[in-house]
Amino acid sequence: MNLIIVGMEYAGKTTLADEIIKWRNDVMGKPSPLGIVEYHDHFTFPWLGHWDEISEEDMATFMSLGPQLKEMFSRYQFAYHLSDQLYRDSDHILLGFHIEDAIFAPRYYGFGKKGEYGDRSSGVRAVEMEVMEKAPETVLVHVKATPEVIRERMRTKPHERTHLKDEHIDEMIEEFDYHVGHSLLRNRIVLDTSEATVEQTIAEFVEQMGPLMSHEDRVRMQAHATLKAAKG
Repeated sequence: MNLIIVGMEYAGKTTLADEIIKWRNDVMGKPSPLGIVEYHDHFTFPWLGHWDEISEEDMATFMSLGPQLKEMFSRYQFAYHLSDQLYRDSDHILLGFHIEDAIFAPRYYGFGKKGEYGDRSSGVRAVEMEVMEKAPETVLVHVKATPEVIRERMRTKPHERTHLKDEHIDEMIEEFDYHVGHSLLRNRIVLDTSEATVEQTIAEFVEQMGPLMSHEDRVRMQAHATLKAAKG
């Protein structure tokens, strides 16, 4: 199962990803081979690695680097996570990834503006062309919420290490809509979490995902159901 889950900060991407993993384990079993992570959610600076594997001191050092070095590291992140090695796994699930970088980098990281080297807006399509070559069945999942809900979540449950500013929320939501709407990835799911519960959101994901499941994943589901039935 290959997913790219994108959307505004505070829309609920990570919560959804956690629920998708529970659903995947229930209907398909755990992936093969078993990796060290279930999904990749470290494309928004200064979240550079999985969990807390990078110290606060090292993150502060990284964030003190100039925009050119940050841009180079960002490109390395893309190149590694587009590698054949990762696409050979049963599942490859990316959160934020190229679209989030295109929206956050020019605004908060000092690189990737239109017309300059490493223009992230035009680079979105280049990344997607590579994804389509390696895994054309990839599903782009857009997790949305209204500006009012984003602001309320930001106020009541603020994230650590966030760059997001209130005055940018409306225009950034529009940019997510633009990049998803113009994506080369034709398999898409849109989920609005503004009023939906976590249970309702994962149920909606499962319903929309049904027709988009790859042949390999359908075989996994059938095999897992057979094994569960055999075990009683």
